[in-house]
Amino acid sequence: MFDSDSGSKPAKIRLPKTVIMMVEKGNLVMAIKTLATDENISMDAAKSRIDAYELAIKNEQQQKLNSIANKQGIPSQAFSFDREQAEDDTERLIKSKVKSTPSEQGFQSLQDGLDNQLNDLGYKKPLLPYWAKRLLIIAIIMAGLFWILWRVFG
Repeated sequence: MFDSDSGSKPAKIRLPKTVIMMVEKGNLVMAIKTLATDENISMDAAKSRIDAYELAIKNEQQQKLNSIANKQGIPSQAFSFDREQAEDDTERLIKSKVKSTPSEQGFQSLQDGLDNQLNDLGYKKPLLPYWAKRLLIIAIIMAGLFWILWRVFG
């Protein structure tokens, strides 16, 4: 899972509650100093333990996200904790934003996107749209009334 540079001994991940609270709040310098003084270890050893703890938390969160994503059908590559990768993704998003479609094709692209979403959900379009059915029914009723009135008064 993680590479420990402190030697052959595996680093203890369990930390005191005060240090855990400092790490969760992002106060890493104070957490390293507190851990080093509380347990009489060097700053490097404290830093490696805190890094191992952070990595364990991130891996646990990633596993939870993966399980939730698998339940919802989202690919696990859609999210990541790597900041460098996230920055690359934003650059790709900015580049795709620049290459947006012209304004005259905006409605057509919106309609195509909606059609793709409905196709992905398995929705099939009816032969006649709902509004066409309504107009057809109204026209049939009007023709029937006209025919009846023509027979009665004609």
